[in-house]
Amino acid sequence: MRITPEHLRRHLQKPLAPLYIVSGDELLLCIDAADAIRTRARREGYSEREIFPVDHHFNWSELRQRSSSLSLFGERRVMDIRIPSGKPGIQGSAVIEEYCQALPPDTLTLVTLPKIDRQGAATKWFKALESAGITIQVDAVERPRLPAWIGQRLEMQQQSADQDTLQFLADKVEGNLVAAYQELKKLALLYPAGPMSFEQVKDAVLDVARYDVYKLPAAMIRGETARYNRVLEGLRGEGTALPLIVFTLATQIRALITIRKGLDAGRPVMQLMNQIRARVDQHEFLQSAARRLRLEQLMQALVHVSKIDRISKGVAKGDAWDELLQLGLRFAVTAR
Repeated sequence: MRITPEHLRRHLQKPLAPLYIVSGDELLLCIDAADAIRTRARREGYSEREIFPVDHHFNWSELRQRSSSLSLFGERRVMDIRIPSGKPGIQGSAVIEEYCQALPPDTLTLVTLPKIDRQGAATKWFKALESAGITIQVDAVERPRLPAWIGQRLEMQQQSADQDTLQFLADKVEGNLVAAYQELKKLALLYPAGPMSFEQVKDAVLDVARYDVYKLPAAMIRGETARYNRVLEGLRGEGTALPLIVFTLATQIRALITIRKGLDAGRPVMQLMNQIRARVDQHEFLQSAARRLRLEQLMQALVHVSKIDRISKGVAKGDAWDELLQLGLRFAVTAR
């Protein structure tokens, strides 16, 4: 059975299927669909999760073994199988067919794939997946549909805008869904729930000074303390919202943690860059930073950001701006 991403939310109000396949080249929408399934599974008591990133080094016997064994604590689990190449190979194809013939009990299986072409759709392993589960085919959002898509995303964060404003946003992101996603997250941080005026949206999108917040993570990660402090003070003087700064820094640190863990596990660099939705011009900088910085250091920085977030929301004591400065100093020692 095939459903569209638009129908997924309605489908997830029903009892869960034992197997879901998310397929498509629109990375952001694929992540959204997979996240929605995992979130619903957690609510239904699927408390364990096992991730199987499939590359040319993957041992398919591990999947066979785990599928035939019971959950460690006798609880429901999610088997998260990721095949970024869309080609499991001869051994993988056989294991997938075998897996689909006898899906493991108390298990929700989630398989994520790129867009499968006509030749791939005719393979036995893919037909086995489709026969055993629900396929969510994620197609690209064409330019004429982009304003409506932006409107739906605003509605999800309890905001709204008129048609002219949605068209303006669509023109500014030029069909790039990741860019649209970033702008919408910024609007959620800058403005409260409810309708937004064209002027509010225009100011947020076109205010070049506010874009300086995106210079802050690079200065921090490079250990450029003077520049970091200068940008931070500028943002403070302009009254930039603290949640936006905290969100931006946390996003950068989480991305580096993902890259560092992936590199340590031997995963391909491009796969990691796609996972964090990095722009092409960011690849070299992010890879260099992730190799230079220790995982322990990055984890400690993320804990520090969490503390700053609590201070900014008034649930912890301290000076959020001073803590932001201290956060930047964490990286000064490792600068080269």
